[in-house]
Amino acid sequence: MGLKIEYLLTKQQCVLYKLGHITEVESAVLMKDPKQHLVVPILDLQRLTVVSALGRGATGVVFLVVNEESSESLALKVILRDSIEKKRNGNDDQYKRVWFEQQALMCVKHPLLPRLRGVLSTDKVVGYAIDYCPGQDLNSLRNKQTERMFSDHLIRFYAAEMVLALEYLHNLGIAYRDLKPENIMIQDNGHIMLVDFDLSTKLTPKTPKASPPPTTTTLTKPDKTKRRRSLLQRCCDSGISPEESVVAVTKPESCGNSNSFVGTEEYVAPEMILGIGHDFSIDWWSLGIVLYEMLYGVTPFKGTNRKNTFYRVLTEPARLVGEATLLRDLISKLLEKDPVKRIGVEKIKGHDFFRGIDWDLVLTISRPPYIPSQLLDHGSEGKGGIKEIDVELFVQRIFQTTVECGKNQVDDEDTTNEYNGDKNVNKGVWVNGLDNNPCQTNIFSVF
Repeated sequence: MGLKIEYLLTKQQCVLYKLGHITEVESAVLMKDPKQHLVVPILDLQRLTVVSALGRGATGVVFLVVNEESSESLALKVILRDSIEKKRNGNDDQYKRVWFEQQALMCVKHPLLPRLRGVLSTDKVVGYAIDYCPGQDLNSLRNKQTERMFSDHLIRFYAAEMVLALEYLHNLGIAYRDLKPENIMIQDNGHIMLVDFDLSTKLTPKTPKASPPPTTTTLTKPDKTKRRRSLLQRCCDSGISPEESVVAVTKPESCGNSNSFVGTEEYVAPEMILGIGHDFSIDWWSLGIVLYEMLYGVTPFKGTNRKNTFYRVLTEPARLVGEATLLRDLISKLLEKDPVKRIGVEKIKGHDFFRGIDWDLVLTISRPPYIPSQLLDHGSEGKGGIKEIDVELFVQRIFQTTVECGKNQVDDEDTTNEYNGDKNVNKGVWVNGLDNNPCQTNIFSVF
Protein backbone atom coordinates (compact mmCIF):
# COMPACT_ATOMS: atom_id res chain seq x y z
CA MET A 1 0.00 0.00 0.00
CA GLY A 2 2.92 2.36 0.62
CA LEU A 3 4.29 1.83 -2.90
CA LYS A 4 3.06 4.44 -5.39
CA ILE A 5 2.28 3.01 -8.81
CA GLU A 6 1.82 5.27 -11.84
CA TYR A 7 -0.65 4.26 -14.52
CA LEU A 8 -0.85 5.71 -17.99
CA LEU A 9 -4.56 5.28 -18.63
CA THR A 10 -5.84 4.76 -22.12
CA LYS A 11 -8.50 7.12 -23.46
CA GLN A 12 -11.17 4.46 -22.92
CA GLN A 13 -10.03 3.89 -19.33
CA CYS A 14 -10.11 7.62 -18.62
CA VAL A 15 -13.67 7.78 -19.90
CA LEU A 16 -14.71 4.84 -17.76
CA TYR A 17 -13.05 6.28 -14.69
CA LYS A 18 -14.55 9.75 -15.05
CA LEU A 19 -17.98 8.25 -15.50
CA GLY A 20 -17.42 6.29 -12.31
CA HIS A 21 -17.12 2.80 -13.79
CA ILE A 22 -13.55 2.11 -12.64
CA THR A 23 -13.49 1.66 -8.88
CA GLU A 24 -10.62 -0.74 -8.15
CA VAL A 25 -7.92 1.92 -8.11
CA GLU A 26 -5.81 2.56 -5.03
CA SER A 27 -5.41 6.06 -3.66
CA ALA A 28 -1.74 6.04 -4.50
CA VAL A 29 -2.41 5.53 -8.20
CA LEU A 30 -2.04 8.63 -10.36
CA MET A 31 -4.03 9.46 -13.47
CA LYS A 32 -2.11 11.14 -16.25
CA ASP A 33 -3.50 13.03 -19.23
CA PRO A 34 -0.90 12.59 -22.01
CA LYS A 35 -2.11 15.66 -23.95
CA GLN A 36 -1.98 18.06 -21.01
CA HIS A 37 0.86 16.31 -19.17
CA LEU A 38 -1.20 16.48 -16.01
CA VAL A 39 -0.88 14.13 -13.11
CA VAL A 40 -4.09 14.03 -11.10
CA PRO A 41 -4.02 12.18 -7.75
CA ILE A 42 -6.63 9.56 -7.04
CA LEU A 43 -8.04 10.47 -3.62
CA ASP A 44 -9.00 8.00 -0.93
CA LEU A 45 -12.09 9.03 1.03
CA GLN A 46 -10.70 7.28 4.09
CA ARG A 47 -7.61 9.50 4.05
CA LEU A 48 -9.50 12.78 3.94
CA THR A 49 -10.49 14.67 7.07
CA VAL A 50 -13.89 16.29 6.53
CA VAL A 51 -13.91 19.71 8.19
CA SER A 52 -17.33 20.93 7.14
CA ALA A 53 -19.95 20.89 4.41
CA LEU A 54 -19.54 24.15 2.50
CA GLY A 55 -22.67 24.05 0.38
CA ARG A 56 -24.50 22.22 -2.34
CA GLY A 57 -25.31 22.71 -5.97
CA ALA A 58 -27.55 20.97 -8.45
CA THR A 59 -25.37 17.89 -8.80
CA GLY A 60 -23.46 17.43 -5.57
CA VAL A 61 -22.35 18.54 -2.14
CA VAL A 62 -19.10 20.41 -1.58
CA PHE A 63 -17.03 19.61 1.52
CA LEU A 64 -14.00 21.30 3.00
CA VAL A 65 -11.52 18.48 3.49
CA VAL A 66 -7.89 18.15 4.52
CA ASN A 67 -5.72 15.65 2.72
CA GLU A 68 -3.98 13.73 5.52
CA GLU A 69 -0.99 12.93 3.31
CA SER A 70 -0.27 16.48 2.11
CA SER A 71 -2.07 18.52 4.83
CA GLU A 72 -3.64 20.57 2.03
CA SER A 73 -7.12 22.04 2.32
CA LEU A 74 -9.35 21.17 -0.60
CA ALA A 75 -12.91 21.82 -1.73
CA LEU A 76 -14.27 18.39 -2.61
CA LYS A 77 -17.40 18.01 -4.71
CA VAL A 78 -19.14 14.67 -4.14
CA ILE A 79 -21.80 13.34 -6.50
CA LEU A 80 -23.98 10.25 -6.18
CA ARG A 81 -22.95 7.61 -8.69
CA ASP A 82 -26.56 6.45 -9.07
CA SER A 83 -27.75 9.91 -10.03
CA ILE A 84 -25.24 10.09 -12.88
CA GLU A 85 -25.91 6.57 -14.14
CA LYS A 86 -29.70 6.95 -13.94
CA LYS A 87 -29.56 10.28 -15.72
CA ARG A 88 -27.28 8.82 -18.34
CA ASN A 89 -29.60 5.88 -18.98
CA GLY A 90 -32.51 8.32 -19.14
CA ASN A 91 -30.76 10.38 -21.83
CA ASP A 92 -30.34 13.31 -19.46
CA ASP A 93 -27.45 15.76 -19.68
CA GLN A 94 -26.41 15.70 -16.03
CA TYR A 95 -23.70 13.11 -16.57
CA LYS A 96 -22.45 15.15 -19.54
CA ARG A 97 -22.14 18.18 -17.30
CA VAL A 98 -20.14 16.26 -14.73
CA TRP A 99 -17.90 15.02 -17.53
CA PHE A 100 -17.52 18.48 -19.05
CA GLU A 101 -16.70 20.08 -15.69
CA GLN A 102 -13.87 17.63 -15.08
CA GLN A 103 -12.58 18.17 -18.62
CA ALA A 104 -12.68 21.93 -18.14
CA LEU A 105 -10.80 21.67 -14.85
CA MET A 106 -8.15 19.55 -16.52
CA CYS A 107 -7.56 21.91 -19.45
CA VAL A 108 -7.66 25.35 -17.81
CA LYS A 109 -4.41 26.80 -16.55
CA HIS A 110 -5.00 30.26 -15.19
CA PRO A 111 -4.46 31.86 -11.77
CA LEU A 112 -8.12 32.95 -11.60
CA LEU A 113 -9.50 29.49 -12.36
CA PRO A 114 -9.45 26.27 -10.30
CA ARG A 115 -7.03 23.41 -10.67
CA LEU A 116 -8.14 19.81 -10.55
CA ARG A 117 -6.39 18.58 -7.40
CA GLY A 118 -7.72 15.05 -7.27
CA VAL A 119 -10.52 12.67 -8.16
CA LEU A 120 -12.19 9.91 -6.17
CA SER A 121 -14.51 7.04 -6.89
CA THR A 122 -16.34 4.59 -4.65
CA ASP A 123 -19.22 2.23 -5.21
CA LYS A 124 -21.64 4.98 -4.18
CA VAL A 125 -20.09 8.33 -5.14
CA VAL A 126 -17.67 10.03 -7.48
CA GLY A 127 -15.99 13.33 -6.82
CA TYR A 128 -13.21 15.76 -7.55
CA ALA A 129 -11.34 18.42 -5.64
CA ILE A 130 -10.02 21.93 -6.25
CA ASP A 131 -8.15 24.38 -4.04
CA TYR A 132 -10.15 25.69 -1.11
CA CYS A 133 -10.88 29.44 -1.13
CA PRO A 134 -10.94 30.71 2.48
CA GLY A 135 -12.42 34.08 1.50
CA GLN A 136 -15.75 32.45 0.57
CA ASP A 137 -17.68 34.08 -2.28
CA LEU A 138 -18.25 37.61 -3.52
CA ASN A 139 -21.68 37.79 -1.90
CA SER A 140 -20.12 36.99 1.47
CA LEU A 141 -17.61 39.78 0.93
CA ARG A 142 -20.35 42.19 -0.18
CA ASN A 143 -22.26 41.56 3.03
CA LYS A 144 -19.21 42.75 4.97
CA GLN A 145 -19.20 46.12 3.18
CA THR A 146 -20.86 49.30 4.41
CA GLU A 147 -24.54 49.12 3.45
CA ARG A 148 -23.68 45.80 1.75
CA MET A 149 -22.43 47.53 -1.38
CA PHE A 150 -18.95 47.83 -2.91
CA SER A 151 -17.14 51.08 -3.63
CA ASP A 152 -16.19 51.87 -7.21
CA HIS A 153 -12.49 51.12 -6.71
CA LEU A 154 -13.27 47.67 -5.26
CA ILE A 155 -15.65 46.96 -8.12
CA ARG A 156 -12.94 47.98 -10.59
CA PHE A 157 -10.46 45.45 -9.20
CA TYR A 158 -12.85 42.49 -9.09
CA ALA A 159 -14.45 43.44 -12.43
CA ALA A 160 -11.03 43.50 -14.11
CA GLU A 161 -10.27 40.01 -12.83
CA MET A 162 -13.67 38.73 -13.99
CA VAL A 163 -12.98 40.14 -17.45
CA LEU A 164 -9.60 38.41 -17.62
CA ALA A 165 -11.01 35.06 -16.47
CA LEU A 166 -13.90 35.17 -18.95
CA GLU A 167 -11.61 36.29 -21.77
CA TYR A 168 -9.35 33.30 -21.11
CA LEU A 169 -12.28 30.87 -21.14
CA HIS A 170 -13.70 32.38 -24.32
CA ASN A 171 -10.32 32.01 -26.02
CA LEU A 172 -10.53 28.31 -25.15
CA GLY A 173 -14.01 28.19 -26.68
CA ILE A 174 -15.75 27.84 -23.31
CA ALA A 175 -18.88 29.86 -22.57
CA TYR A 176 -19.11 30.03 -18.77
CA ARG A 177 -22.89 30.71 -18.60
CA ASP A 178 -23.27 30.93 -14.81
CA LEU A 179 -21.45 34.05 -13.67
CA LYS A 180 -22.89 35.17 -10.33
CA PRO A 181 -21.41 36.23 -6.97
CA GLU A 182 -21.86 32.73 -5.50
CA ASN A 183 -19.50 31.34 -8.17
CA ILE A 184 -16.84 34.02 -7.66
CA MET A 185 -14.67 32.83 -4.79
CA ILE A 186 -11.89 34.72 -2.98
CA GLN A 187 -8.59 32.84 -2.90
CA ASP A 188 -6.15 32.93 0.00
CA ASN A 189 -4.07 35.53 -1.90
CA GLY A 190 -7.08 37.84 -2.33
CA HIS A 191 -7.56 37.22 -6.05
CA ILE A 192 -10.81 35.74 -7.32
CA MET A 193 -11.47 32.24 -8.61
CA LEU A 194 -14.37 31.35 -10.89
CA VAL A 195 -15.79 27.95 -9.95
CA ASP A 196 -18.63 25.69 -11.09
CA PHE A 197 -18.37 24.71 -14.74
CA ASP A 198 -21.29 22.28 -14.86
CA LEU A 199 -23.40 24.74 -16.87
CA SER A 200 -20.54 25.74 -19.17
CA THR A 201 -20.37 24.60 -22.75
CA LYS A 202 -17.94 24.42 -25.64
CA LEU A 203 -18.60 26.80 -28.52
CA THR A 204 -16.77 27.41 -31.76
CA PRO A 205 -15.11 30.83 -31.60
CA LYS A 206 -16.35 33.30 -34.19
CA THR A 207 -14.19 33.64 -37.31
CA PRO A 208 -13.70 36.69 -39.51
CA LYS A 209 -15.47 34.86 -42.37
CA ALA A 210 -18.44 36.52 -43.97
CA SER A 211 -21.70 35.22 -42.60
CA PRO A 212 -25.37 35.62 -43.58
CA PRO A 213 -27.05 38.79 -42.31
CA PRO A 214 -28.38 38.32 -38.77
CA THR A 215 -32.09 37.91 -38.37
CA THR A 216 -34.14 39.87 -35.84
CA THR A 217 -36.68 38.49 -33.39
CA THR A 218 -39.23 41.04 -32.19
CA LEU A 219 -41.20 40.31 -29.07
CA THR A 220 -44.39 41.79 -30.51
CA LYS A 221 -44.36 39.50 -33.52
CA PRO A 222 -43.59 35.91 -32.57
CA ASP A 223 -43.07 33.55 -35.48
CA LYS A 224 -46.22 31.43 -35.59
CA THR A 225 -44.93 29.28 -38.42
CA LYS A 226 -42.58 27.35 -36.17
CA ARG A 227 -43.65 23.86 -35.32
CA ARG A 228 -42.66 24.26 -31.67
CA ARG A 229 -44.00 27.11 -29.64
CA SER A 230 -41.35 29.52 -28.45
CA LEU A 231 -40.74 30.25 -24.80
CA LEU A 232 -42.18 33.72 -25.38
CA GLN A 233 -45.48 32.24 -26.58
CA ARG A 234 -45.65 30.09 -23.47
CA CYS A 235 -44.94 33.19 -21.38
CA CYS A 236 -47.79 34.95 -23.16
CA ASP A 237 -50.10 32.03 -22.46
CA SER A 238 -49.12 32.41 -18.81
CA GLY A 239 -50.23 36.04 -18.62
CA ILE A 240 -47.41 38.08 -20.17
CA SER A 241 -48.87 40.26 -22.89
CA PRO A 242 -46.65 40.73 -25.97
CA GLU A 243 -48.27 44.09 -26.61
CA GLU A 244 -46.51 45.39 -23.51
CA SER A 245 -43.07 44.88 -25.04
CA VAL A 246 -41.34 46.58 -27.96
CA VAL A 247 -37.81 45.25 -27.49
CA ALA A 248 -36.11 43.79 -30.56
CA VAL A 249 -33.33 41.26 -30.13
CA THR A 250 -30.95 40.34 -32.93
CA LYS A 251 -30.31 36.65 -33.32
CA PRO A 252 -26.61 35.79 -32.87
CA GLU A 253 -24.66 34.44 -35.80
CA SER A 254 -25.31 30.75 -36.43
CA CYS A 255 -21.61 29.92 -36.15
CA GLY A 256 -20.71 28.82 -32.65
CA ASN A 257 -23.85 29.46 -30.66
CA SER A 258 -26.00 27.31 -28.41
CA ASN A 259 -29.75 26.91 -27.90
CA SER A 260 -29.43 25.52 -24.39
CA PHE A 261 -31.53 27.00 -21.60
CA VAL A 262 -29.51 26.99 -18.40
CA GLY A 263 -28.40 29.40 -15.71
CA THR A 264 -29.64 31.25 -12.65
CA GLU A 265 -32.80 33.19 -13.35
CA GLU A 266 -31.73 36.65 -12.14
CA TYR A 267 -28.58 36.47 -14.31
CA VAL A 268 -30.05 34.90 -17.48
CA ALA A 269 -29.71 36.97 -20.66
CA PRO A 270 -32.65 37.88 -22.94
CA GLU A 271 -31.43 35.75 -25.84
CA MET A 272 -31.43 32.65 -23.65
CA ILE A 273 -34.98 33.29 -22.47
CA LEU A 274 -36.10 33.78 -26.07
CA GLY A 275 -34.38 30.59 -27.18
CA ILE A 276 -32.90 32.21 -30.29
CA GLY A 277 -29.40 30.92 -29.60
CA HIS A 278 -26.57 32.50 -27.66
CA ASP A 279 -22.82 32.90 -27.88
CA PHE A 280 -20.02 34.20 -25.64
CA SER A 281 -21.74 37.58 -25.21
CA ILE A 282 -24.09 35.90 -22.74
CA ASP A 283 -21.27 36.07 -20.18
CA TRP A 284 -20.92 39.83 -20.65
CA TRP A 285 -24.61 40.25 -19.82
CA SER A 286 -24.06 38.30 -16.59
CA LEU A 287 -21.04 40.48 -15.83
CA GLY A 288 -23.31 43.51 -16.10
CA ILE A 289 -25.75 41.93 -13.63
CA VAL A 290 -22.93 41.16 -11.17
CA LEU A 291 -21.53 44.70 -11.38
CA TYR A 292 -25.03 46.14 -10.86
CA GLU A 293 -25.45 43.95 -7.78
CA MET A 294 -22.06 45.00 -6.43
CA LEU A 295 -23.03 48.66 -6.89
CA TYR A 296 -26.63 48.59 -5.63
CA GLY A 297 -26.80 45.46 -3.46
CA VAL A 298 -29.61 43.92 -5.55
CA THR A 299 -29.99 42.53 -9.04
CA PRO A 300 -31.76 44.77 -11.57
CA PHE A 301 -34.56 42.52 -12.83
CA LYS A 302 -35.61 40.42 -9.84
CA GLY A 303 -39.38 39.92 -9.87
CA THR A 304 -41.96 38.38 -7.61
CA ASN A 305 -41.48 34.99 -9.28
CA ARG A 306 -39.54 33.42 -12.10
CA LYS A 307 -42.02 34.40 -14.80
CA ASN A 308 -42.06 38.00 -13.64
CA THR A 309 -38.24 38.08 -13.52
CA PHE A 310 -38.02 36.86 -17.11
CA TYR A 311 -40.63 39.41 -18.18
CA ARG A 312 -38.59 42.20 -16.64
CA VAL A 313 -35.37 40.94 -18.26
CA LEU A 314 -37.08 41.03 -21.65
CA THR A 315 -38.95 44.30 -21.35
CA GLU A 316 -37.52 46.67 -18.75
CA PRO A 317 -34.30 48.71 -18.80
CA ALA A 318 -31.89 48.46 -15.90
CA ARG A 319 -32.59 51.36 -13.55
CA LEU A 320 -29.20 52.93 -12.94
CA VAL A 321 -30.20 55.29 -10.15
CA GLY A 322 -27.78 58.07 -9.25
CA GLU A 323 -25.47 60.44 -11.04
CA ALA A 324 -23.95 59.47 -14.36
CA THR A 325 -20.63 57.71 -13.76
CA LEU A 326 -18.25 55.63 -15.83
CA LEU A 327 -19.30 52.50 -13.94
CA ARG A 328 -22.98 53.09 -14.65
CA ASP A 329 -22.13 53.68 -18.31
CA LEU A 330 -20.25 50.37 -18.50
CA ILE A 331 -23.11 48.52 -16.82
CA SER A 332 -25.62 50.00 -19.28
CA LYS A 333 -23.51 48.78 -22.22
CA LEU A 334 -23.18 45.30 -20.70
CA LEU A 335 -26.94 45.12 -20.09
CA GLU A 336 -27.77 45.85 -23.72
CA LYS A 337 -30.59 43.41 -24.48
CA ASP A 338 -29.50 42.88 -28.09
CA PRO A 339 -26.44 40.58 -27.92
CA VAL A 340 -25.13 41.86 -31.26
CA LYS A 341 -25.04 45.43 -29.91
CA ARG A 342 -23.75 44.43 -26.48
CA ILE A 343 -20.24 45.54 -25.62
CA GLY A 344 -17.51 42.92 -26.15
CA VAL A 345 -14.22 42.17 -24.47
CA GLU A 346 -12.01 44.64 -26.35
CA LYS A 347 -14.35 47.56 -25.76
CA ILE A 348 -14.86 46.46 -22.17
CA LYS A 349 -11.11 46.54 -21.51
CA GLY A 350 -10.86 49.87 -23.32
CA HIS A 351 -13.75 51.46 -21.43
CA ASP A 352 -12.94 54.60 -19.45
CA PHE A 353 -14.02 52.86 -16.23
CA PHE A 354 -10.80 50.83 -16.53
CA ARG A 355 -8.67 53.81 -17.53
CA GLY A 356 -5.17 53.48 -16.08
CA ILE A 357 -5.34 49.71 -15.59
CA ASP A 358 -2.39 47.77 -16.99
CA TRP A 359 -4.13 44.53 -17.92
CA ASP A 360 -0.84 42.64 -18.03
CA LEU A 361 -0.15 43.48 -14.39
CA VAL A 362 -3.58 42.84 -12.80
CA LEU A 363 -2.72 39.28 -11.84
CA THR A 364 0.61 40.29 -10.31
CA ILE A 365 -0.91 42.56 -7.66
CA SER A 366 0.50 41.21 -4.42
CA ARG A 367 -1.89 43.01 -2.12
CA PRO A 368 -5.51 42.83 -3.35
CA PRO A 369 -8.14 44.86 -1.46
CA TYR A 370 -9.11 41.95 0.79
CA ILE A 371 -6.91 39.15 2.11
CA PRO A 372 -8.89 36.44 3.94
CA SER A 373 -7.75 34.81 7.13
CA GLN A 374 -5.46 31.85 6.55
CA LEU A 375 -6.80 29.97 9.57
CA LEU A 376 -9.25 27.17 8.97
CA ASP A 377 -12.38 27.33 11.08
CA HIS A 378 -12.93 23.80 12.29
CA GLY A 379 -15.86 24.85 14.42
CA SER A 380 -16.82 22.77 17.41
CA GLU A 381 -15.48 19.65 15.78
CA GLY A 382 -11.87 20.61 16.48
CA LYS A 383 -8.91 19.63 14.37
CA GLY A 384 -10.37 16.24 13.63
CA GLY A 385 -13.25 17.78 11.71
CA ILE A 386 -16.34 15.65 11.23
CA LYS A 387 -14.61 12.63 9.79
CA GLU A 388 -16.94 10.29 11.67
CA ILE A 389 -19.82 11.40 9.41
CA ASP A 390 -20.37 9.09 6.49
CA VAL A 391 -19.94 11.35 3.44
CA GLU A 392 -21.68 8.87 1.16
CA LEU A 393 -24.71 8.70 3.43
CA PHE A 394 -24.64 12.48 3.90
CA VAL A 395 -24.89 13.13 0.15
CA GLN A 396 -27.34 10.31 -0.44
CA ARG A 397 -29.74 11.56 2.19
CA ILE A 398 -29.66 15.15 0.95
CA PHE A 399 -30.36 14.29 -2.67
CA GLN A 400 -32.99 11.69 -1.90
CA THR A 401 -34.83 14.34 0.11
CA THR A 402 -34.35 16.82 -2.74
CA VAL A 403 -35.99 14.45 -5.17
CA GLU A 404 -38.90 13.96 -2.81
CA CYS A 405 -39.58 17.69 -2.45
CA GLY A 406 -38.92 18.37 -6.13
CA LYS A 407 -36.88 21.52 -5.54
CA ASN A 408 -33.46 22.88 -6.45
CA GLN A 409 -33.48 21.62 -10.01
CA VAL A 410 -31.39 22.92 -12.88
CA ASP A 411 -32.90 23.25 -16.33
CA ASP A 412 -31.62 20.65 -18.76
CA GLU A 413 -29.81 21.31 -22.01
CA ASP A 414 -33.18 21.85 -23.64
CA THR A 415 -33.32 23.24 -27.15
CA THR A 416 -37.10 23.48 -26.88
CA ASN A 417 -36.82 25.70 -23.78
CA GLU A 418 -39.54 23.83 -21.91
CA TYR A 419 -41.09 26.29 -19.51
CA ASN A 420 -41.63 24.61 -16.19
CA GLY A 421 -43.61 27.11 -14.16
CA ASP A 422 -41.68 28.37 -11.17
CA LYS A 423 -39.07 25.62 -11.07
CA ASN A 424 -35.80 26.90 -9.57
CA VAL A 425 -32.86 27.28 -11.91
CA ASN A 426 -29.65 26.10 -10.28
CA LYS A 427 -30.55 27.42 -6.84
CA GLY A 428 -28.13 26.43 -4.10
CA VAL A 429 -28.91 25.95 -0.44
CA TRP A 430 -26.82 25.75 2.70
CA VAL A 431 -25.95 22.34 4.01
CA ASN A 432 -26.48 22.67 7.74
CA GLY A 433 -26.20 18.99 8.57
CA LEU A 434 -27.99 15.73 7.93
CA ASP A 435 -31.34 17.24 8.87
CA ASN A 436 -31.07 20.32 6.65
CA ASN A 437 -34.02 21.15 4.43
CA PRO A 438 -32.90 21.04 0.78
CA CYS A 439 -36.16 22.70 -0.25
CA GLN A 440 -34.95 25.89 1.42
CA THR A 441 -33.74 28.47 -1.09
CA ASN A 442 -30.50 30.26 -0.42
CA ILE A 443 -28.03 32.18 -2.52
CA PHE A 444 -24.97 30.12 -1.58
CA SER A 445 -23.67 27.45 -3.90
CA VAL A 446 -20.16 26.49 -4.84
CA PHE A 447 -18.69 24.33 -7.57
